[in-house]
Amino acid sequence: MEIPVLKVGLFGIGLDIYWEQFAGLEDRLRGYIGQVAAGIERSGAAVINLGLIDTVDKAYQAGSLFRREEVDLVFLYVTTYALSSTVLPVIKKAKVPVIVLNLAPEAAIDYATFNKLDDRTKMTGEWLAYCSACPVPEIANVFRRANIPFHQVTGVLHNDPAVWQEIDDWIAAAKVAHVMSYNRLGLMGNYYNGMLDIYANLTLQSIVFGGHMEIIEVDELSALRLKVSEDEVQGKLEEFSESFEILPECSIDELKRAARTSVALDKIVKKYSLGSIAYYHKGAGNPLNADTMSSVILGCSLLTSNSVPVAGEYEIKNAQAMKIMDSFGAGGSFTEYYAMDFTDDVVLMGHDGPCHPAIAEGRIKVKPLQVYHGKVGSGLSVEMSVKHGPVTLLSVVETGDGKVFLLVAEAESVAGPILGIGNTNSRYRFPIGAKNFVEQWNAHGPAHHCAIGVGHIASKITKLGQLLGIATIRVC
Repeated sequence: MEIPVLKVGLFGIGLDIYWEQFAGLEDRLRGYIGQVAAGIERSGAAVINLGLIDTVDKAYQAGSLFRREEVDLVFLYVTTYALSSTVLPVIKKAKVPVIVLNLAPEAAIDYATFNKLDDRTKMTGEWLAYCSACPVPEIANVFRRANIPFHQVTGVLHNDPAVWQEIDDWIAAAKVAHVMSYNRLGLMGNYYNGMLDIYANLTLQSIVFGGHMEIIEVDELSALRLKVSEDEVQGKLEEFSESFEILPECSIDELKRAARTSVALDKIVKKYSLGSIAYYHKGAGNPLNADTMSSVILGCSLLTSNSVPVAGEYEIKNAQAMKIMDSFGAGGSFTEYYAMDFTDDVVLMGHDGPCHPAIAEGRIKVKPLQVYHGKVGSGLSVEMSVKHGPVTLLSVVETGDGKVFLLVAEAESVAGPILGIGNTNSRYRFPIGAKNFVEQWNAHGPAHHCAIGVGHIASKITKLGQLLGIATIRVC
């Protein structure tokens, strides 16, 4: 299923009786709204710009239009003083998150020029053009009394990069919420027996993030695998060579086995329009399924690199976290911390199974393993580190009282020795130190897996949480 483009609603507010009193004010404010619309359009979102709403009747019409257009987010640009009665009907009908833009046209009024105006009517009109801050408390009061969540961006319309960075972050967060609402998460296999922390409430996940859970049998993947042609296998082998550094000890038979499974994975993703996958298979001795599920790592890594993140150990919550990170353009590799280096004050993190090639430091090595530790079978595995530089960790956490929150930390991926065991492995340095990070992260009770992505995007993730109506806790 193709995800429709994000739609952003925009309207400004004013007071209709001003226009006949103050010549040029209405056109000036409409021009400001047009500038905001152009800035939002640069993000790639479709903007439904309703211009100035200056009467109650127009407010009702605007709310109905936003609903018909199915906007995902509304920006309310407070251009001058306006009555809260021209705002409430719009937002009540639209029923989507609202961002209040409190933006002055310039950093300050030119007081000397203003006071030299020889006409007090002109002076009042000029003052009203700078009056954006005036009605915000009134609007906020009404929103709070109506139990309508709202968010604010305060600053200057012109020459204020911080304002546009914040607006861009809100749109980025809205895009991710939009993607998650349409995402189809494939669930293949079953839980890793005994990992109580990873068991998830599928209904709760659907309520919070939207999307659809597609239950898939391992047998179906095995059946598709039997129908893969030799030409398809050859094409996938070429893709492996382009994407990975395949070590000489990898046998051609193992590579063909992985290629056949990778082609079958592509087919099942296409069949069900999957945007992410969580899988694990213990099995009961069926040789076809054992052959299939012990050869998925390379194919799942390629899918992850192509915006279909795959989480092992049936970690549904982490598949959600990985999809969020990938939708922000940050990657989102499956990881956990497994050791600490107190000498270098870093935390060692990684995992077996699929990696995220798009965020790798250098070429990804493919190595054969004689045994998958704790899992059925043997075969090819991938070894990589996450790109050196800023990174963000994300965990989707379920609580004992049936809620979901986002747990976030920012760190640096740093160079240094890693364990060459055919798994993902990285070294992370945290601004609060390794010991404090581990203790504070653990204190919030996340599952032992999380998603790692490149860049510092905690502020965007926080905005996503606000749009979804869930808490975001930032450790560092």
